[in-house]
Amino acid sequence: MKKSKIIALASVMSMSVFLGACGGSDDNSSEDEDTISVWAMGEEGKQLKELAEKFEEENEDGIKVEVQAIPWDSAHDKLLTAVASQDGPDVFQLGTTWVPEFAEAGAMLDLSEYTDDYPEFAPDNYFEGARSTMEYDGQQVGVPWYVESRVLYYREDLLEDVGYDEAPATWDELKDASSQLADRSEDDYGLDIDQNDQITPFIFAWQNGYEVSEEEAENGEFNFDGEEFVGAMEYYHSFFDEGISQTSEGQDITKAFENGTKPMFFSGPWMINILNDQAPDIEGQWSTAVMPEQETGMSSIGGANLSIFHNTDKVDESLEFLSFINDTETQLEWLEMSNTLPSRTEAWEDPVLDEDPMYATFGRQLENAQPGPQIEEWDQITQELLDSIERINVGGAEVEEEMSSFNEKAEELLAE
Repeated sequence: MKKSKIIALASVMSMSVFLGACGGSDDNSSEDEDTISVWAMGEEGKQLKELAEKFEEENEDGIKVEVQAIPWDSAHDKLLTAVASQDGPDVFQLGTTWVPEFAEAGAMLDLSEYTDDYPEFAPDNYFEGARSTMEYDGQQVGVPWYVESRVLYYREDLLEDVGYDEAPATWDELKDASSQLADRSEDDYGLDIDQNDQITPFIFAWQNGYEVSEEEAENGEFNFDGEEFVGAMEYYHSFFDEGISQTSEGQDITKAFENGTKPMFFSGPWMINILNDQAPDIEGQWSTAVMPEQETGMSSIGGANLSIFHNTDKVDESLEFLSFINDTETQLEWLEMSNTLPSRTEAWEDPVLDEDPMYATFGRQLENAQPGPQIEEWDQITQELLDSIERINVGGAEVEEEMSSFNEKAEELLAE
């Protein structure tokens, strides 16, 4: 792997970008030696300030927390600059797909030696799929803050009309139900597939038996032109080829789900509240289900982790904050505040999750979910796949030929 890649990228930034984007002396210095700085992204950063205030009230050591909310679209460059300057926050949030890149740069403190004092950091506390995002090159580089997965959302009433009293449980049933629903009229579809979602094609591939180990991925041995992966892409493409899924973006999925023109789609937990708030007229007519199976019923696991910057001089204070944030009760409070799912499996025993049928679906799916390979080029690879899929669905390219070309491009990315 390329140990200096992230440093080289950040070093070419201009000094003006460094001063404006990093603001290191403002972000990471304080007259109060018991104050830690925390970088969190988007709306979560704004909401985290409320939890930080509670931490300040409850901790007995007088630790204060300064939370900086960073927009997602600038977060990556800001973190790059912090690594290059060695002037970062004490604690920071990372999307799980960013972990390999920043771990490779040595940006995160190894938490392995602290698990005796902080047993909640132990990998066994988390869903199996989330554990690989905590570890890199033998080190524990963070703890999962929250998780998400993808499940099937479906209109119960409309599925019943085509003979399904329950959600489709297999690929064959999904195809059959979707086909019948699409046949209702020229304006109706059966299954909405977001062609901009990078993870959906890989979910299909995993369900079809496709596997790639971390070692194989690091060596560029992806086998994207193999039987399992090609077969999954053929299945994926068939929904568009047969008019079951809409090739163009079309109507917003919330409206289309409400009016029934798109009665099934895949999405994450955020859609529960969106549908409750924006489509109240169909309350009681829709539900969620775990992914239909082929060889497996695998889905993805994503979310965000919290890490401690490797050269912080406030290790103890940062550990205390991480311990508080990842306490089961705090995670349940965060669920109520942010509608994001707890990463600790113990939290899922609480009635607020266990007895809610919508959330309980995600709990079951998270037991059968995995991330993409933990390599820093993965985001680039997934974007290349979306480009290939567009050439197939819109441009008429052959699946097998396009997957062969995609496999070559993925290998080239690892060789750069």
